[in-house]
Amino acid sequence: MPAWTAASAAIMIEILRVLAEGTATSPRRLAVAPLAKSRRYQLTSNSALSLSSLRRFTRSRIGGLLSSGSHHTTTLGLTVARAHGRVRGMAPIQLIHDATIVTADDAGSILYDAAIAVSDGRITALGPTSELLARYPDAERVYGRGRAVFPGFANTHTHLSRVLARGIYEDLSPPHAPPFTGGLAPLPLPALTADEERAMALLGALEAIRSGTTLVLEESAGLDGYAGALVDTGLRLVLCERAWDRANASIGQPGPFQVDPALADIGLTRIAEFHSRWEGKGDGRVRAGLAAWAPDMCSPGLLSRLRKLQSELDAIATVHLNQIWGEVAAVKEQRGVLPTEYLAQAGLLSKRLVAAHCRCMTDEEERILGASGAAVAVNPAIAARRGLAARIDELERAGCLVTLGTDNMAEDMVEVVRTALFMERVRRQDGRRPTPEEALVWATRNGYRALGVPDGGWLAPGNRADLILVDLRKPHLTPALRVVSCFVHQGMASDVEAVMVDGRWIMRDGRVLTMDETAIVADADRIARAAWRKLFERRPELARPPGLDIGTR
Repeated sequence: MPAWTAASAAIMIEILRVLAEGTATSPRRLAVAPLAKSRRYQLTSNSALSLSSLRRFTRSRIGGLLSSGSHHTTTLGLTVARAHGRVRGMAPIQLIHDATIVTADDAGSILYDAAIAVSDGRITALGPTSELLARYPDAERVYGRGRAVFPGFANTHTHLSRVLARGIYEDLSPPHAPPFTGGLAPLPLPALTADEERAMALLGALEAIRSGTTLVLEESAGLDGYAGALVDTGLRLVLCERAWDRANASIGQPGPFQVDPALADIGLTRIAEFHSRWEGKGDGRVRAGLAAWAPDMCSPGLLSRLRKLQSELDAIATVHLNQIWGEVAAVKEQRGVLPTEYLAQAGLLSKRLVAAHCRCMTDEEERILGASGAAVAVNPAIAARRGLAARIDELERAGCLVTLGTDNMAEDMVEVVRTALFMERVRRQDGRRPTPEEALVWATRNGYRALGVPDGGWLAPGNRADLILVDLRKPHLTPALRVVSCFVHQGMASDVEAVMVDGRWIMRDGRVLTMDETAIVADADRIARAAWRKLFERRPELARPPGLDIGTR
C-alpha cells in the first residue's frame, strides 16, 4: 500500500474514533466516503462539528502521522498529504464566499457575490468571490449563497440575569408623574443563589448570541459570580461592576438621601478587585469597567472617587441616567439640579462614559451631555414597554454617540434595532428618517466605538472578525432587494445562522457551539418558576400579575 494511502487511512480511522465519541448530549453518526479520482474524503455528521475541537484533534492526534508532500482538502478543511503525506493542520484562513457583505463603513458599502477572508481574529480581505478564492486556495470555505454577512451587534447596556423577570416587569412600569415610588416595578425581584444567577445570566447570553450579538456591556453588582461563565460563551465583553452609597433605597425613590460610607467602600473595593481578576481575560476579549448605579443613588463624594478610580484603571464607565421621571425628581430634590447637571458637576461626563437611557431629559441636559462627547445607550425596546422614548435626533445633534442596548428581560438585538427605527420615526413624525442604515450603525459600529473597540462593528481589512451570517432565504425576507432595509424592517433573531467573535465561530448552522442550549433553557425555566413561587409564598400580600404560571412545586 502506498505511504500516502496508509497514512490517509490512519487519519480517517482516527477521525472516526475520536469524533464518534461525541458527547452525552451530542452523539455522532459519521460516514466517510473516498473519492478515488481526487483522493479526497468526505466526512458527514448528524451534528455540528466544533472547529476548535477539530483543530485540537488535528494537532494532537495526527500531526505526526505524515511528513511532507503535496496536499488536498477535505470538506472539513483538513489539509492532508497527497504524495508524501504531510498534515498541515487547519487552514489558517477562513473564507466566506458567494455572499452579500454589509460593511457598515462610512460609505455604507454593500458587496454582492463577494467574499470575506478571516485569519488570526482579523479580517484579512474583502472582495469579489472569484478573486479571493484564487488568492486563498487552501482556505476553509463557508458557502454564503443566499446569506448576508453583517457586523455583529454591540449591546451597550444590559443585565443578563434579569431575564428572570421576563413576562412580569414589562407590564409593571413605575409612574411617570407624582406620587413617585422607588424601583422599576412594584414587585421585588426574587432572590437567587450565586449558581441560580449564573444560570439566568447564561440564558441571557444564549439569547444574545442567537440574535447576532457579539459584544455586550453587562452592568451589575456581584459580577464575579458569573463572569467566568460569560467568558466561556465566547462573547466579547465589557463587565461593569456597580457602586452606590445611598442606603435603603432604589432608583427613583423619594425621601431623604441617607449616605452609608461602608456601601461606597464595598463597591469601590469590589470594582478594583474585579478589574484585577478579569481585565484582559478570554484572550483579550474581556474588559473590566465600572458603574455608578444612578445619580440618585450616588453621593458627590462617591462620584468623585469613581472618577479617580476610572482614571487609574483606564476603564470604561457607565451609569443609568435620566431613566425614569422619579429619578429626575429625586435628584432635583436632593441636589437642586437635574441628573445630567449633577454628573457634570461631579466630573463624571466624558467620552469614556456610556450613559444608559437618557429619555427623561431637558434640552439643556442633552446639550451638556453632548458637549462631553459621552455615548448614550438607548434601550428602545424596554423604553417602548415603559411608554418612554429617548430623543435620538436631539441627542445626536448635541454631540452624543448613539448606541443601542436591551436593558432588562430580553436580549434580542434584532428587535432593538427595529424598535429604535420605528419609535424614532413615530416621535419625529417622519416616515423616512432615521434610515435602516443609520439604525444599523447605532447597533454595530457606534456600539463598538463607545466600548473602546473602534476597529470592530464594521467590516474592513484589518478590523476585528466579529460578524454574523443572516439567512435571507426566508419568506419574510424575500425578495431582499435592499438587504439592510429588509433585515431591519422584517428580520428576526431566528434569521441569524452563524456568529463569529474574534475569528472563532461561537454559533454555526443555527447551533450555539459554546453552550449546552437544552440544559441552559431547562435550568433557567426551573429556577425562575421556583424563585417566583417562593417569593409569593413568603409574601402573600403581593399582588400576582394576571396569568402568572409558576406551578405549585
